[in-house]
Amino acid sequence: MKAIQFSKYGDPDVLQVVDLPIPTLKPGEVLVRVKAAGVNFADTMRRRNQYLVKTPLPYIPGSEVAGVITQVSPEVTHFKVGDRVVALTENGCYAEYKALHEKELVRIPDRVDEEHAAALLLQGLTAYHILKTSGRMVPGESVLVHAAAGGVGTLAVQLAKLMGAGQVIATASHPEKLELARSLGADAGVNYTEENWKDQVMEITGGKGVDIVLEMVGGDIFKESLNCLATFGRLIVYGRAGGEKTRFDPTVLMHRNTSVEGFWLPRIMQRPDLYRESVKDLLNYVAEGKLKIMIGQKLSLTQAEKAHQLLEERQTTGKIILIP
Repeated sequence: MKAIQFSKYGDPDVLQVVDLPIPTLKPGEVLVRVKAAGVNFADTMRRRNQYLVKTPLPYIPGSEVAGVITQVSPEVTHFKVGDRVVALTENGCYAEYKALHEKELVRIPDRVDEEHAAALLLQGLTAYHILKTSGRMVPGESVLVHAAAGGVGTLAVQLAKLMGAGQVIATASHPEKLELARSLGADAGVNYTEENWKDQVMEITGGKGVDIVLEMVGGDIFKESLNCLATFGRLIVYGRAGGEKTRFDPTVLMHRNTSVEGFWLPRIMQRPDLYRESVKDLLNYVAEGKLKIMIGQKLSLTQAEKAHQLLEERQTTGKIILIP
């Protein structure tokens, strides 16, 4: 089979097309013929060895996969050859075949294709759980979504509304991105490159502030976001796209009984009950036409280098999908 692998850390050109044996199944595993694999910013960080954990070499990136089961081990009880499945896994999805344990798999509904299923998982699960699990959002609460035109942001705007948010405020760096967020259900938009963006948020909320902030930029955006929180508000940190480490005085949380919580999706993967049910919820939203998945580009597996270049140069709108 063909796969994309890197044997040293660096720029996108370290990604190489290689020929590897088709995986041999272990007990409880199935073999999936990959129909679509998602490309994520985390893949680029893995490639540069800048991820939260060290990346071993050689390494096949890719954590989102959708396809058709072509083989099952005798111990598999819940799936059969021909089933269409989707999974979020640790790595190895930039390939024509992927061995997966049946515990990782979720069936794809008839009304959802493999490309949209693969595009949904990482960002969809992140948006779902930063709102529901970490954010503990209840109907009627207000939510501030930073980078609302991004992969997580576009889904978080929609999911917040589906979960009953009373007000969703989107931030982005360009007017057209804010318009996209509004088209997905955001009630208001704020350009976070403007110096008074925090004041705009407070004005929109009538001076109260927001109940939940979804924050993945860091630096000054993080600090100003703290000042946007309402009493008992929660700020959920799920990334640091700005690359800047942030320090703050935790006593500022005391003034309005606010809190800061971190979120890392792999911890959800250690809770099969949370993982499987939330994937089913998300797929059903898509099947019912309630959740729009934005696929920006579909590239062949051998164009993985180009996919990483586009992602790192911020030249993408919507999800990039690799098609083996």
